[in-house]
Amino acid sequence: MEEMEEELKCPVCGSFYREPIILPCSHNLCQACARNILVQTPESESPQSRRASGSAVSDYDYLDLDKMSLYSEADSGYGSYGGFASAPTTPCQKSPNGVRVFPPAAPPPPAALAPPPPPRNACLTCPQCHRSLVLDERGLRGFPRNRLLEGVIDRYQQGRAAALRCQLCEKAPKEAAVMCEQCDVFYCDPCRLRCHPPRGPLAKHRLVPPAQGRVSRRLSPRKISTCTDHELENHSMYCVQCKSPVCYQCLEEGKHSSHEVKALGAMWKLHKSQLSQALNGLSDRAKEAKEFLVQLRNMVQQIQENSVEFEACLVAQCDALIDALNRRKAQLLSRVNKEHEHKLKVVRDQISHCTVKLRQTTGLMEYCLEVIKENDPSGFLQISDALIRRVHLTEDQWGKGTLTPRMTTDFDLNLDNAPLLQSIHQLDFVQMKVSSPVPAPPILQLEECCTHNNSATLSWKQPPLSTVQVEGYILELDDGNGGQFREVYVGKETMCTVDGLHFNSTYSARVKAFNKTGVSPYSKTLVLQTSEGCNFETQGTPYSQLVAWFSFDPASAHADIIFSNDNLTVTCNSYDDRVVLGKTGFSKGLHYWELSIDRYDNHPDPAFGVARIDVLKDAMLGKDDKAWAMYVDNNRSWFMHNNSHTNRTEGGITKGATVGVLLDLTRRTLTFSINEDQQGPVAFENLEGLFFPAVSLNRNVQVTLHTGLPVPEFYASRSAMP
Repeated sequence: MEEMEEELKCPVCGSFYREPIILPCSHNLCQACARNILVQTPESESPQSRRASGSAVSDYDYLDLDKMSLYSEADSGYGSYGGFASAPTTPCQKSPNGVRVFPPAAPPPPAALAPPPPPRNACLTCPQCHRSLVLDERGLRGFPRNRLLEGVIDRYQQGRAAALRCQLCEKAPKEAAVMCEQCDVFYCDPCRLRCHPPRGPLAKHRLVPPAQGRVSRRLSPRKISTCTDHELENHSMYCVQCKSPVCYQCLEEGKHSSHEVKALGAMWKLHKSQLSQALNGLSDRAKEAKEFLVQLRNMVQQIQENSVEFEACLVAQCDALIDALNRRKAQLLSRVNKEHEHKLKVVRDQISHCTVKLRQTTGLMEYCLEVIKENDPSGFLQISDALIRRVHLTEDQWGKGTLTPRMTTDFDLNLDNAPLLQSIHQLDFVQMKVSSPVPAPPILQLEECCTHNNSATLSWKQPPLSTVQVEGYILELDDGNGGQFREVYVGKETMCTVDGLHFNSTYSARVKAFNKTGVSPYSKTLVLQTSEGCNFETQGTPYSQLVAWFSFDPASAHADIIFSNDNLTVTCNSYDDRVVLGKTGFSKGLHYWELSIDRYDNHPDPAFGVARIDVLKDAMLGKDDKAWAMYVDNNRSWFMHNNSHTNRTEGGITKGATVGVLLDLTRRTLTFSINEDQQGPVAFENLEGLFFPAVSLNRNVQVTLHTGLPVPEFYASRSAMP
């Protein structure tokens, strides 16, 4: 019952309806409230005159739908209650229920000061739907009284009353025990025994419990409503066209004389049946709404429980990540400590070695000084030759590299934490991400895919009609022998060149796309053939060699390197040594190339050899552990790796000389030559991995690269030996 209370309150005053009237729009108003919001308008501003003159409507008529709406008697069914018109030019207010209403018109000025008022029309605006009504000469009496609503309000207010009390107690009425249906009186037990004894004429009265008596009162016979046009006549028929009860006199002489009418009782039962059927459907919806509310309340409880469980799971997952990071941190610190101990050991060994050698040198110097002080020529000459040889030998022992630190102070360990930080920033809940379809498999563009020496270039694209967003691609190659595929590129580019493949090998390549949703299927597999080897015959002995033509690589070179002759000739604009690599990397087979010395000034020390792709570019080749080189001046040469100098060999270079580099990855050796003669022994052994041709030089040197050459005679003859 409490939910019905808002239906029983006036939208203007906010209280229960008092003498409610029914407006043509089917809404209700208290009669007094309707009188308060009436607005008087001049006859010239009536809806009819506005339509005739075409004048603008009021600024306060804010519902355009109703501005020019007029309902006639024939199409509205509201009888002669007046048509809808524009709202009066009066600012609107808000009722206690939040409904916009119009205040009553301002009081007219004194008659002595104002001109005679023109004829006026009364206008009423519904506070709920804001439709404006022009009243006829009957005024508010033209609207029917809603007696049914009055009865519902009476019963509702009675039902809200406190516990039923005895109606005959003079002081402090007691709670009623029974109700007499015939007397329509509530009795407590003492008053019933005293005033309503169960004998005589009262014995036939029916006594019921108070609650049942309250229901009986609600079901009491209804009051008979009278016609608004003929107040002495009761409603007896129902006008179907006007949809309102009418009296006999309305049918005889009123405006309903030509309308279709039906018996009031029959229409009452029919409309009650229709309302009951409509209520059945609404009741089903209300039942579903109650069940839905129960479901929502259960969801609130379930959400709270799931939130606690999910938070615990999230904390556990984050703690697991932190534990894994701490374990990895301990492993990395262990590696740093090992590197620290290794560097200290190398430096301390060098200190010890240099200290012993310096002590010996100092002792020899002091001894020689004492010998020089001797005045005996014959005795001096007996030992002078030996001392001179010892001094020269000791001086040679302090040659190049001896006074150079074998270890750098820098730690060549750079923690690659960018992918992990990116993954942490991208850490998110899967269900929060916008879902999109998986990308379609990419299409390899065969016309742009090719091989050169031991490098392969592949190009691909998305299907032309694909609209799915792609975040990147994954390129995979096998091992050249039909083995398993491995990832060689991950990124957003649609073209990739893979270096360092095996010569004379067949590779299979495929690519797939990915986004946040997942990974696409693979593209079609493309088969690529790297360059074949060439056979040479030296001194009658066949020898197999993989021949590669390549140039220097500007992309990976130091910025001070100067290129010319299609990147085959290089020099430098710095007095410090700078490194440049070849474009092709080798991991398999026998390879030989030469470098001719185009310019050689002031006896610099250029270095030639091989290196990893991440070799230091601003130091002499061989200073770090990523390069294997021979550096040479105009008199002699040394082999150097990880700043360690070995195998000093006589014989240097001049302008016009040729330095050869022979990389044999079958035997895992590196050998050098000068002017086609082997320079020293095999320089390095046990080489394994991917190596790029490399040179370090300064501004005093210019060299030119020559590739695609056969192996030199000295190596071919040695290879032919059993």
